[in-house]
Amino acid sequence: MRPLLAIMSLIAAPALAGTAVTYDTDQSFDDVIFGLENAIIDAGLVVDHVSHTGEMLERTRADVGSDVVIFDQADVYSFCSAQLSREVMEADPMNVMFCPYDIFVIVRHDSPEVTTIGFRAYPEGEMQKIQNLLDGIARAAIGRD
Repeated sequence: MRPLLAIMSLIAAPALAGTAVTYDTDQSFDDVIFGLENAIIDAGLVVDHVSHTGEMLERTRADVGSDVVIFDQADVYSFCSAQLSREVMEADPMNVMFCPYDIFVIVRHDSPEVTTIGFRAYPEGEMQKIQNLLDGIARAAIGRD
């Protein structure tokens, strides 16, 4: 393991990148995806949809006139929790705008040795229940639970 990756793998606190909570790991994309799928199932949830965002961007790159490769791999997993969704939407029906909940896994083209898992940061208040759920799932996916 490279020294930088060794240090990054020991960091337990999330990095806030704009409006996302992210964790970096030296684990492979496939290992993180496997961990994510298991963590979602272990939380008693079901994946509703997997968006293969990286494949779409690469497939359409020339069509939109770009020569920039953004990701080597990028998937977004969407799912929901009936119990927590009901709680946050009973508190504020407008919290519907956050459902379904997404966790992404990416490998950036400019740093192929790092896999990043993350999710959007949610507003203070009732939506912190969802942020805590997603944080637990993301951390479990990479063995930081």
